[in-house]
Amino acid sequence: MPEGLILTMLTKTDTLSNILKNYRDNIILLSAFLLCYVPALLWMWDRWFARDSYYSHGILIPFVCGYLIWQKKEELKQAKIESSPLGIWLIAGGLGVYLFSSLFRINFSAAFSIMPVLYGLILYGCGKEVFKKVFFPVTFLIFMLPLPSAAITEISFRMKLFAATIAQWSLNSMGLPAVQEGSIIKMRHAYVIVDDVCSGLRSLISLMALGTIFAYWMKTSLVKRVILFLSTVPIAIITNVCRIIFLSFVSEIWGSQYATGFIHDLSGFMVFALAFILLFGMGKLLE
Repeated sequence: MPEGLILTMLTKTDTLSNILKNYRDNIILLSAFLLCYVPALLWMWDRWFARDSYYSHGILIPFVCGYLIWQKKEELKQAKIESSPLGIWLIAGGLGVYLFSSLFRINFSAAFSIMPVLYGLILYGCGKEVFKKVFFPVTFLIFMLPLPSAAITEISFRMKLFAATIAQWSLNSMGLPAVQEGSIIKMRHAYVIVDDVCSGLRSLISLMALGTIFAYWMKTSLVKRVILFLSTVPIAIITNVCRIIFLSFVSEIWGSQYATGFIHDLSGFMVFALAFILLFGMGKLLE
């Protein structure tokens, strides 16, 4: 083996050794964190990949967080590294919530305690300057934390009734007689059931995450960024109502069997694409 290649390999080995030595404490803390939170992470994994999940986007959130941090790599290289004692308190508080939640099997608060623990690890291991630079990317991880099932059920129920009411009013305004009975819209020859998965909550959760990224990247005032984020709510509701109206027309004209299966699923993708376009247009308008 050439002598130059051997020296290069030894130099790289020494560099890696120095890096590991410098960040040894942080690596140990991060490893302990991951090991401690295995039950919470497994619970989140189950919720992400459950049938009719509202958080199927959850697996993507850590990668988005990593990308946002990677974008700041040059700033982070210049940041001053120093330990902040505030981190210890955040870690202790978060672990306290985690232990209490695990004891009583409160999965949501157990998973949510990841946030203060992560904040604490960054403050303790890297300091306030680094924490300020990565605060938004790390906070974005909140979109991977599933809400409690009871909250999902309640919000979804109210949203589907609201969507059904608007859709029924719209159908009558367009000359297609329709009567609402709960979450069911009855017409002359067919009816449409606005189920929980058609409430628009799934689109709203995904759109809020997307709207947060758009607002973060916008080069404008904080007020306009907040307006863009808040606009995700009416956009999600309006596009979902459009979907219900479309499926109602299909059911009434061609029959209820044509409003299920492929057409039903395709309309869901089309609605999210429309919501994305509206959100993007809203961002450009505000800029």
